[in-house]
Amino acid sequence: MAETVLSIEHVAVHFGGLVAISDMNFHVNKGEIVSLIGPNGAGKTTAFNVMTGFLTPAKGAVNYCGADLKGKKPHEIADLGLIRTFQRTSVFPNDTVYDNVLIGLHRQGELKGKLGLAEAILGLPRARASEKAQRARAAELVRWIGLEARANDLAGSLSYGEQRLVGVALALAAQPKMLLLDEPVSGMNASETHTFVQLIRNIRDRGVTILLVEHDMPMVMSVSDRIVVLNYGRIIAEGPPDEIRKNPAVIEAYLGQGAKDVVKEVAVHA
Repeated sequence: MAETVLSIEHVAVHFGGLVAISDMNFHVNKGEIVSLIGPNGAGKTTAFNVMTGFLTPAKGAVNYCGADLKGKKPHEIADLGLIRTFQRTSVFPNDTVYDNVLIGLHRQGELKGKLGLAEAILGLPRARASEKAQRARAAELVRWIGLEARANDLAGSLSYGEQRLVGVALALAAQPKMLLLDEPVSGMNASETHTFVQLIRNIRDRGVTILLVEHDMPMVMSVSDRIVVLNYGRIIAEGPPDEIRKNPAVIEAYLGQGAKDVVKEVAVHA
């Protein structure tokens, strides 16, 4: 029997009189790549915000690895191993790619209190060993995201797609057990998207469970084990890609948004 890592149970989110999400239920099993899709305004990013503590639901519960996340702050949820990326890139543009990742590793070390202030200032043996390990880890992450050749370039000089890769490396620096990716290939060209799909699979193969929100339907269909479809704040379909691409409710939801090209594109990749 599959082990459930994340479960969303009867979650509802209201903004005043607006119902953003109504009675949302789904789960993600360990080792899965699950995509949460839907037309613009369906409630996808709102769902991510609830899962990661940026929003408190009006009702319902979010459970991660058996822990109730209700009332927990974003950094507390991150400490449990549930890490997210955001739609906008969040790199340090005036630092190199390597230094961006190293900064991320240092911040994680500070948050987890791995070293005392005196040890770091005085450069005691444990501090030197920790610094050496972090530098090796930073180099490994840069290599893993495929940017080894640009390690010494300023992050701000990278293409948008490459900056998204750096953002993922920063998330991986937190050693996630589960990674939530918010529109990870937005703004990428076809080549960058292909590279990113391979990275997602590699991340999963290293034991990280993945939930992603994405509008690129061919990418979603190619990478997902299961797909959950939101429309107007409620789930209208859930299942493997082959079922979702033929689901009448899903096709109608996208056609209702005028997205005929999206549905045709999905059909082409059937």
